[in-house]
Amino acid sequence: MTERPVGRHLSATLANPRADRVKQVAALAGRSARRRAGQVLVEGPQAVRELVAHRAEHVRDVYVLEDALGARGPLALIADAALDAGLYVHPVTADVAHALSGDGQGIVAVASSGAVSAELPAAPRLVAILSQVRDPGNAGAAIRVADAAGADAVVLAGDSVDPTNPKVVRATAGSLFHLPVVRAESLDAAVKAAREAGLSILAADVSGDSELGSDGGPSLIVPTAWVFGNEAWGLSAEELSLADAVVRIPLFGQAESLNLGTAAAVCLYASAWAAAS
Repeated sequence: MTERPVGRHLSATLANPRADRVKQVAALAGRSARRRAGQVLVEGPQAVRELVAHRAEHVRDVYVLEDALGARGPLALIADAALDAGLYVHPVTADVAHALSGDGQGIVAVASSGAVSAELPAAPRLVAILSQVRDPGNAGAAIRVADAAGADAVVLAGDSVDPTNPKVVRATAGSLFHLPVVRAESLDAAVKAAREAGLSILAADVSGDSELGSDGGPSLIVPTAWVFGNEAWGLSAEELSLADAVVRIPLFGQAESLNLGTAAAVCLYASAWAAAS
């Protein structure tokens, strides 16, 4: 292992996969453990890199495969960035790395839940509201799309998946730490907060009266919150009634519908392009 300057927080190698510290970190894969500890487990190089770069103040510890520290590979670069930020970096053996996470690819971090939870920012122009979205991969993909489209926030409303679920964290590919991800008790509460922030509410649904991009449809230039429904059943009539307009995405082929991530990409990018033109 290469030498690190004195004063940087590089600990002795953790070699016991049954150590209490290792068990406590691994337990954060479970929702109840995360709630009790007020912490989140972040797995994999891309997610840890973005966490360190954008939410370093919330990071408690970084655990990295000891063998990776001797080379100038991506894990060593992330570890150096963490050390430069004054964070605690713990080299671990391969057995410990596997005990910490089967999906860590040699590096994981523990952060306070404040690294994820946030409030709706002031004067947003583009927000994605996910209602009853329960699949971690779908929620994570939608958060990543919202980030790419320049959205100001994502709101998980109602009985949506916990954004600190490790599967959500991985699916966002680090985007979880680029923009606020807000929890709302219900879609009604999310829509109310969006209206108070000056946003128009558009729901994306196959039942829409207007077609995205067609003449006579709602303006995409104004600040907008797009509402997307559950993967299986979409938005109910009651949920649709909360929107200012319901918009359908045109389908030019034989597909019956689009998945959540794709629908979010089409709608959010349509608003982003309209605002930029």
